[in-house]
Amino acid sequence: MPRLTPLVTSLPHLTIRQKVLVGVIIPVLLFAVIGVVSYQYLIRLEATLGLMEMADDLSNTILEVRRYEKNYLLYGHAADFDESLRYIDQARTMLAAMAADVRDGQAHRAIAGLIAALDAYQARVLDLGSDGTTASPAQLLDALRQTGKDMVDLSLAIKNTERSRTLQLVATLKRQLLVSGVFITVSGIVLALLLARKILRALGVITQATAEIGKGNFQTLPVPHSRQSNDETQRVLEAFNRMTRELKRRQDQLIQEKKLSSLGVLTSGIAHQLNNPLNNISTSCQILIEEQGECDPAFAARMLANIQQEVLRARDIVKGLLEFSRAKDFSMKPVALAAVVANACRLVSSQVPSWITLTQDIAPGLVLDLDAARMQEVLINLLLNAAQAITEPPGAITVTAWEEAGMATITVKDSGEGIPDEALGKIFDPFYTTKEVGKGTGLGLSIVFGIIEKHQGSIVAEKTGGQGACFVIRLPLPGSAPENA
Repeated sequence: MPRLTPLVTSLPHLTIRQKVLVGVIIPVLLFAVIGVVSYQYLIRLEATLGLMEMADDLSNTILEVRRYEKNYLLYGHAADFDESLRYIDQARTMLAAMAADVRDGQAHRAIAGLIAALDAYQARVLDLGSDGTTASPAQLLDALRQTGKDMVDLSLAIKNTERSRTLQLVATLKRQLLVSGVFITVSGIVLALLLARKILRALGVITQATAEIGKGNFQTLPVPHSRQSNDETQRVLEAFNRMTRELKRRQDQLIQEKKLSSLGVLTSGIAHQLNNPLNNISTSCQILIEEQGECDPAFAARMLANIQQEVLRARDIVKGLLEFSRAKDFSMKPVALAAVVANACRLVSSQVPSWITLTQDIAPGLVLDLDAARMQEVLINLLLNAAQAITEPPGAITVTAWEEAGMATITVKDSGEGIPDEALGKIFDPFYTTKEVGKGTGLGLSIVFGIIEKHQGSIVAEKTGGQGACFVIRLPLPGSAPENA
C-alpha cells in the first residue's frame, strides 16, 4: 500500500499506451505474486494439517496406552500389559515420523520431551512387570501415574500447538488475501479514473463534436496543452480538428459547386432575359444609324434613353447573377426584404413554366438585418424546388412575409406533390434527397438550413396533408432577441 502514492503521481506523465500497458502489467504481477505467496502458504498449511492429524493420532495412542495400563493394574491380565507395550512402540514410531516432518524448534523440543517421557513410562511399566525391582509397588504406581500424566499432557500440548499453528496460518492467509484484494481494487480504481479522465472524457467530447458535425456545425475542439510531446489525446484532438477544418473546407466547396450548378440551371433563362434588352438596344441603335443626320433631336434623345434603360436592365440581370455566384464573407446589414424576394423571383422566373403562377406578398416596409446574397440563395433554392415539384398545370408558388411577435415570418408555398411525412425530419440533412438518382445532390436544403441558422433564425417544413409543400422561415426583427433555431 505505501507504494501506491508514487505510482499514482507518476502515471499522469505516461502516454495512454503506457498507461494501458501499466494497467495490464500491474494486476498481472500482483496476481502472480499473490498466487506464489498463497501457494506457499497452502503448502505450509497442508503440512501443518498433516502434523495436526498425526498429533491427534498420537494423543489417542497415548490415551490407549494409559487405558491398557489401568486394565492391567485392575485385572492383572498379561494381554493388557502386552497391548500397553505395543501402543508405546506405536507412539514412538509416530513421534519419529513427526520429528522428521517438523521444522519448528519448539515443536522439536516438545517431541523430544515426549520421547523422553515415553521412554521413562516404558521403563516403569517394565519395572512394574518385573520381580527384580527394589522399589515398593506403591512407589512404582505413583511414578507410573505421574509419568503417564506427563506423557498425556505433552501429547495434548503438541496437538494444541499444531492446531494453533494451523489456525495462525489460516488467519495469515485470510489477512494477506484481504490486503491484496484491497490493494488491487484501489489500484484498479485509480487506474480506471486516470484512464477515464484522459480517454473517456476526450471520447465524449469527440462524440458530441461528431454529432454537431452531423448537424452541419463545424466547430473545432479546444486542445489541452500537455507537457509531453507524445500525448495521444492531444494528437487525436489535433487530428480531429484538422479533419473538421477539412470537412468545413470541402463543404464550402460543395456549397459553391451547388451554387454554380444552380447558376447553370438559371443561365439558359437568363440568356433569354438578356436577349430582350439586347434586341431593344440593337433596334434602337439601327434606327439611330439609319436616321443619322436627319433624325429629330427629340426622337434621338428618346432612342438614347431607351438604350440607357435597357442597358441598366441588362446590368441588373448580370449583377444579380454575379451576386448569387460570388463567394464572399457573411455580412449582415439592413435590407428591404421585398427587394431580395423580387430579385430571387426575377432570377428563377425563366425556370418557372408559364402555367405556374409566381406570387409575392411581402408586408410593405419590412426591413431585416440580412446577408442579401445568402438570403437570395435561400429563396432561389426554395423556389426552384417548388417549381420542380409542380408537374401538372395549373400550378402556383406563393411567397409571403409579415411581422409577428418580434419576428419576421416568411413562407414559401407551392401546389406540388408535397413532402412525405416520414421525410419531414430528414429533408435538411446533408445529401438527403427525395429526387431520383442524378437529379439532386441533397445539399440545397442543407445549405438553406445553414444560412438561416447563421441569421439566428429557424426554418421548418410544415405538414400539408399532401397539398403541396410549405416552408416557414422565422427571422428576428432588428433590435429583437433571436429565436433559438
